[in-house]
Amino acid sequence: MAQAASAARTVILTVDDDPGVSRAVARDLRRRYGESYRIVRAESGDTALEALRELKLRGDLVAVIVADYRMPRMNGIEFLEQALDVYPGARRVLLTAYADTNAAIDAINVIDLDHYLLKPWDPPEEKLYPVLDDLLEAWRAADHRSVGITKVVGHRWSARSSDVREFLARNQVPYRWYSSDEPEGRRLLAAAEQDGRRLPLVVTPDGTALIEPDDPELAAQVGLATTPTAEFYDLVVIGGGPAGLGAAVYGASEGLRTVLVERSATGGQAGQSSRIENYLGFPDGVSGAQLTDRARRQAAKFGAEILTAREVSGLEINGAARTVRFSDGSAIAAHSVILATGVSYRQLESPGLVELTGCGVYYGSALTEAAACSGQDVYIVGGANSAGQAAMHLARGAKSVTLLIRGESLSASMSHYLVQQITEAPNITVRACTVVEAAHGANHLEQLTLRDVTSGYTELVDAQWMFVFIGAAPLTDWLEGTVLRDERGFIPAGPDMTPDGQPPKGWELDRPPYHLETNVPGVFVAGDARAESAKRVASAVGEGAMAVMLVHRYLEQS
Repeated sequence: MAQAASAARTVILTVDDDPGVSRAVARDLRRRYGESYRIVRAESGDTALEALRELKLRGDLVAVIVADYRMPRMNGIEFLEQALDVYPGARRVLLTAYADTNAAIDAINVIDLDHYLLKPWDPPEEKLYPVLDDLLEAWRAADHRSVGITKVVGHRWSARSSDVREFLARNQVPYRWYSSDEPEGRRLLAAAEQDGRRLPLVVTPDGTALIEPDDPELAAQVGLATTPTAEFYDLVVIGGGPAGLGAAVYGASEGLRTVLVERSATGGQAGQSSRIENYLGFPDGVSGAQLTDRARRQAAKFGAEILTAREVSGLEINGAARTVRFSDGSAIAAHSVILATGVSYRQLESPGLVELTGCGVYYGSALTEAAACSGQDVYIVGGANSAGQAAMHLARGAKSVTLLIRGESLSASMSHYLVQQITEAPNITVRACTVVEAAHGANHLEQLTLRDVTSGYTELVDAQWMFVFIGAAPLTDWLEGTVLRDERGFIPAGPDMTPDGQPPKGWELDRPPYHLETNVPGVFVAGDARAESAKRVASAVGEGAMAVMLVHRYLEQS
């Protein structure tokens, strides 16, 4: 009975589009586990996902998800992949016919499938229950304490409200959104003795009310680690994108005391991607959030510390130590540093855009705003992969998506597979040789002035949503005077610093810099911040791993 009490709100979910099969699976599950677990069944992937989201908002736990493979519109693998975003710790089982076993085997790699069961599963005492018993035991052995829900009260066109939602979502913090002009939003404002003029209001699970919190305050209050546990490490990784996460995983797994410092949320630009389809090992694609969550959990499993909402302001060389200074005046030191700071989207400088940023104008995917774009006309500025991925994602619900590109075609800057998908999408239009001349609106975006760069012709269009993906600016200004950078701010490393065979100025060692080593011995660079990098997720992860190998070589010879 103790087990039953502890699992009273824990769910086993089953989904099958055949009502008879659905009832039969649920019946067998209730017969064995009904006293200890709540059995929830659904008859489509969409309804099952809706049920999972409701369970998540209520704080319920889901231990096992059993999904049929052959379902219309969304098959079992596609459903389980999306379910992984909602309940990453739930054990996943695919129910399949013998003819589909190859798909089931492939799913082991695609969605970390725990098991697949062949139909029919009778007798359940031999074919179903032993599998479920093992999976439930494994699930119970992990830490699945329920996480309370953070409440956010804000306004649709409040820039800071949008930033807070994006921060929480990208850091995998469960939250519920309330509009300030709806009854529940007004009730929460009244309880916090606020009149709604200062938004957002964030109410943490313990009832603490935060008014217009900045990222460090918010991170500390919702349980994200912001303070290092030590003063000295073997390795400090600065930046939590694919390169930084790759470095943290390999550094910690190979015995280095590793801390990763991220100023906003792990994942970087890749973490904001709705779908990455050209990453090795994921033939059906993977969302940036999903990939980031797996990498973050993997790094933590090996013992890497991950600090969030910490702004790095300087790097100092103090003998053998490399000291990393934070904007609040504190510091940590290490034997070695990997710079994986990534890049940020360049800002459009057209009139009206600064005032409307966060109020209809967004830099990056801003996936938290995607649902509000349903049935709307959306504009996307940019012609690289990130813009294409956002266009495909937003096109699922938007009335229309218009890609604005300065060049003559997408093929010059976008992967071929994305160009094909965009060409075939009925509600996506590409406007070549077009730039945004100005943005207009009182409190939120209402119109855009577009200019044809070839003819000079301008056009005023109605628009409430614009997402910008133009160029990449490296986040390296804080390295001025310490680490060598090129004229664009990117960091050269290894052979790129020694084109004439001579070491960089100030280099005192009797060896040339290692491949990813900067002009400062023991300081390495990986990912998009490196000069001439490939700007792809796979290459960034690879560079993060390679940098750790070179860190080991550096430490052995120091």
